[in-house]
Amino acid sequence: MLEKISQVSHFKNILREFPRNMKFCFAYGSGVFKQKSDPASNMLDLIFVVRNPYQWHAENMNKNPEHYAQPLRFLGHKAVAKVQETWGAKIYYNTLIKTSEGRNIKYGVISEISLVEDLLDWNTLYLAGRLHKPVEIIVEPAENSQIRTALVQNLHSAVHAALILLPEHFSEIQFYKTIAGLSYNGDFRMTFGEDKDKVTNIVVPQLNGFRELYAPILKHFDQYIDIPKTGDSKETCNQDVSPETRIHHLNHLPRTPQVKLVRTWSQGPRSKDTEDCLRAIAYDPDSSEILDQCLREIVWKSSISQSLKGILTAGVGKAVKYSAAKIVKMVKSNERKKLTSSSTVQQKLEKSEPVNRPEIRTENEVKAPEKRIEP
Repeated sequence: MLEKISQVSHFKNILREFPRNMKFCFAYGSGVFKQKSDPASNMLDLIFVVRNPYQWHAENMNKNPEHYAQPLRFLGHKAVAKVQETWGAKIYYNTLIKTSEGRNIKYGVISEISLVEDLLDWNTLYLAGRLHKPVEIIVEPAENSQIRTALVQNLHSAVHAALILLPEHFSEIQFYKTIAGLSYNGDFRMTFGEDKDKVTNIVVPQLNGFRELYAPILKHFDQYIDIPKTGDSKETCNQDVSPETRIHHLNHLPRTPQVKLVRTWSQGPRSKDTEDCLRAIAYDPDSSEILDQCLREIVWKSSISQSLKGILTAGVGKAVKYSAAKIVKMVKSNERKKLTSSSTVQQKLEKSEPVNRPEIRTENEVKAPEKRIEP
């Protein structure tokens, strides 16, 4: 507990180096939560939610001009805010920043309106996806803020989507891996540049964090899903997969996936009635595959556009350095996986019972058959 308080205090100290007018701020990723390495040794990822990006960047460029890459630093805060608001997932990242305390950080700036839209509609599933997982909240949103309502709705949407994607029987760990994977399936960086076991590395060490995050949400799903409270993450969970329940889940999906589902089903622009299409999809045995493809399209588009935007906002030098670090991390993970696999095979061989082989004797040891003397 004291360690966590110290960590939050450290994060708040970092915020002193930035303009104060933030509506919401959180830290996420391997720089906060343990995955395969010590969080303190990893870059810290931060998200700053602000009301007015133009004003915030103006203040930050006066305070931290070295954070901004050229030519955007030269073009000024209006150009920076324009790039943020019109390209990619409407986030502006400054990466590989060294704080006064010597910590490497990457911080993204997004407007309050853009964040709420993604949380409610899954326009990009970029920050909405990050907020499907445990994060460290540094600045809480105001009690009457739209952000609070949108954060809760985003978690409800994640459960609805995961239950459509999952079969009738599954484990608790599969449930949370499905939720965590919503914003990674379709991400082009998962093809090359990211650890292929990223979802597992997120969920397994943070399982208790996922349980705590979704406990109040799952109370609203009691009639649809049964997750045993034994604490065994591999124990079988059950859900109602009837078409009526599927209709319920589909009707509670965010707007963007619903639009894509309807267009996919009607093979063209949204011309058919949404309710009729969702009802028909619920009766389709391939409904989970249809939804999976729609979500992948959302993630693919936002991951490509935001990555291209990152080259401009970080500058070519930092973008190459950051990408190279990701690739090195992926290669090391693959090497660890190979070593673990080889070790497992060796242990199995050592534990296996010896095979009884026929005794091999030399030619001299082989006795000639006794001659039989006939009377």
